[in-house]
Amino acid sequence: MSATTAATRDEADVARGLQSIVDRAIQRNIKGLQYISSPTPSLGLTPKEVVLKRGTLNLYHYLPQAEEVYRVPVVMVMATTNRGYLFDLAPGASLIEFMLKRGFDVFVVDWSPPTPEEKTLGLADYVCDFLPEVVGCVREITGERDVSLAGYCMGGVLTILYAALNANDPPKNLVCFTTPVDFGRMALFQKWSDPRFFDVDRLVETLGNVPSEVIFGAFEMLRPATRTASRLQLLESMWNEETLKSFRRFERWSTDTLPLPGAYFRETTKEFFWKNSLFKGKLELRGKRADLSAIVSPFLHVIAEHDHIVPPECAAPLVRMVSSADKQEVMLKGGHVSLVAGPNAVSRMWPTLETWLGERSA
Repeated sequence: MSATTAATRDEADVARGLQSIVDRAIQRNIKGLQYISSPTPSLGLTPKEVVLKRGTLNLYHYLPQAEEVYRVPVVMVMATTNRGYLFDLAPGASLIEFMLKRGFDVFVVDWSPPTPEEKTLGLADYVCDFLPEVVGCVREITGERDVSLAGYCMGGVLTILYAALNANDPPKNLVCFTTPVDFGRMALFQKWSDPRFFDVDRLVETLGNVPSEVIFGAFEMLRPATRTASRLQLLESMWNEETLKSFRRFERWSTDTLPLPGAYFRETTKEFFWKNSLFKGKLELRGKRADLSAIVSPFLHVIAEHDHIVPPECAAPLVRMVSSADKQEVMLKGGHVSLVAGPNAVSRMWPTLETWLGERSA
């Protein structure tokens, strides 16, 4: 065989090898594109029952998955701007499933979009009506007086307000994840809600309920390039089905933002961002002052080190403000969402919650 023939054959082998690589890459990306264009993934699949529904409020009770169950039930309260299935993204990636398998009796407070008639719902309706009804319902179902509350973000704000106003009948345990208290430290939100430029009264009086696009846009402006950057990064992993599934789940949850009742939005804007009333101890609901020093329940606050929505300096004062003898702040690596859902949460926050709550739920 001549040198020319050998060289030609080598070139052909190289060409075939490169074509094989290209073919595999094309097939992987076609598969990825097919998945991206497929129907939205189903979330929140852990078996449950709707045990209470009142307007925008939904209370779910999850079916047990362990032979032995802790005596004290736990009620998880979702943020008012988001859907509760963040706690239950998929089998194997579900905080609720994790808690059920470890013997907890789990309830979740979830929210539906408010109707036009519910535009008058205010902060007191959530704290003084919805949450007391939830606690009463859980007590009736379980037969237990003791109930633990665990709130995420603004859901955490609702739970601490409930605890502060019910010092004579406190939660058995109180847990907060990434819960703001010093709203003066939320720098960008402070700029956008500046009363010199933001006419919240006109917004509410014109629209009634505040549309989800307004809420979603406010969160997006915190990091305007994040969504574009994440999609560019996704192109590099288009062949990885698990990465695609995870992306689709979080994409669906993050864009499924809820509108807010107009009165609630107006009140939280003025009381939290303009006056910082909660932090200053001046917030009143139906004539009662929400004094966080009245909270005496065992208290855990988990803060995300890289939280761009509720920065650590905004959340950190909370533990100091409550009077609980048994209280703890834990700062974990992660962001506002990855603290509670995703691989980071599975290895860090979930075991922390299980250990702390388990010791106090017998």
